[in-house]
Amino acid sequence: MNLRKPNANDATRSANRSRDVSPASGLCSRCVDGCRGNCEVFQSTYRGRELIYPGPYGEVSAGSDKDYPVDYSHLNIQGYASGARGLPAGVAATSDTALFPDVDTTTAYGWNQKVKMSVPVFTGALGSTEIARKNWEHFAIGAALAGITIVCGENVCGIDPGLELDQHHKVVKAPDMDRRIEAYRRYHSGNGEMLIQMNVEDARLGVAEYIINRHHIDTIELKWGQGAKCIGGEIKVASLERALELQKRGYIVTPDPSDPVNQAAFKAGALHEFERHSRLGFVDEADFLETVEQLRKLGYRRVTLKTGAYSLNELAKAMKWGSEARIDLLTIDGAGGGTGMSPWRMMEEWGVPSLYLHSAAYEFAEILSQRGLRVPDLAFAGGFSSEDGIYKALALGSPYVKAVCMGRALMIPGMVGKNIGTWLKDGSLPKAISAYGNTPEEIFADYEKVRDLVGNDEIKNIPLGAIGLYSYVDKLKVGLQQLMAGSRCFSVPAISRRELMSLTHDCQEVTGIPFLMDCYREEALDILNH
Repeated sequence: MNLRKPNANDATRSANRSRDVSPASGLCSRCVDGCRGNCEVFQSTYRGRELIYPGPYGEVSAGSDKDYPVDYSHLNIQGYASGARGLPAGVAATSDTALFPDVDTTTAYGWNQKVKMSVPVFTGALGSTEIARKNWEHFAIGAALAGITIVCGENVCGIDPGLELDQHHKVVKAPDMDRRIEAYRRYHSGNGEMLIQMNVEDARLGVAEYIINRHHIDTIELKWGQGAKCIGGEIKVASLERALELQKRGYIVTPDPSDPVNQAAFKAGALHEFERHSRLGFVDEADFLETVEQLRKLGYRRVTLKTGAYSLNELAKAMKWGSEARIDLLTIDGAGGGTGMSPWRMMEEWGVPSLYLHSAAYEFAEILSQRGLRVPDLAFAGGFSSEDGIYKALALGSPYVKAVCMGRALMIPGMVGKNIGTWLKDGSLPKAISAYGNTPEEIFADYEKVRDLVGNDEIKNIPLGAIGLYSYVDKLKVGLQQLMAGSRCFSVPAISRRELMSLTHDCQEVTGIPFLMDCYREEALDILNH
């Protein structure tokens, strides 16, 4: 089992020269004076801090490839030959009524005022990164058509070139945020919602006040962190003027663009870009409860919370305080996830991995419930990409988990669909795609479904990335229906922890899910002995 892969990775566009590598350091077992590269230490010699991040920055979606001792693949899903749970009231389970295409994949979250989604998935936070900005219409329209929630991440207003602030340094105009909200709302079909995150910088700029006063947004999400990093959000900017502008707005910008030494390095061409960072947040129970109440007084119908792969005491705070504040959704993001903009070594080596963190979340939810406290609706995040992962997360956290948050997996279809449009225009379709045809109608299996949703006149306005995301969500739905039918769970609330088995004793110890040879053993012996 290879747990560490330091010093060389495709994400950092680096590689070891030698076939034999020290497992502890990642250095070649024989480092030769005169080597022409190209490991991370080699590149860091002349590019320094640039090697902290995956690249090319803003154009890639990178995720950790660390092989954890136990992960979701160590769980399998039970199948049954009889029975059915979750069928509509009054419907008897027969071969004619328990059909997999009729499995109900809808879910809902919220303390009092529920949000319904057609499939129990929603996007990770698509915030101020360039990859989110330039692909937003593809992501947002696809999510709206698919009937799932999209999360607009932190710092969108703060980095907007068109941002206007009043004399109190509060937002009065944010064209990019306006664009994002309008794109989703134009095609919103009733399921899902657009919720917007707020971090320390957003709070200082008055983002919460702006979006509810201008757009009457229903839900806002407080941001404690994410599974990819233990530091605030960051982007890179390739302009000295832009770096100075963001610094003037109050952001941390490194290297300091106001320093004459760094300005000289930039003008000489040695320094190519600057980094904009968010400040670290500091959570406190009284402040958290007060903030949630203030947001409700502003008019927000729902307040949600996103937390990251922090230690178990921080998870306990999020769950206990979330219960006290009656938050509408708590998203728990484990290490190994992320949308690809985080420091690479941090993605690889920081935080509690998803399965461990999610298992603890279930344990803590049970403790709160046994104390008579209501547990907020939960969502699990951290490296999910397929219907089996969705099923396992719902089952592991049942009955508290209502959905799975996906980062990179829901971004990829938007980017692929967009690129198909580009390739169609310039006649350079890859063979893997042209094998299906040379028009969107031929290539996209769900094109006609989308046309039926929006109409013949409107289909020309739907970006192909949106159709790609819709198609991917449809695949997840059908795959989930099949798994649910096979385990005789015909609605999401019917899924329980008994639908899982641990393939190893280590997995059993982490999750509390019985080893597969112990699952249903008592029932099996009872059948044999009677």
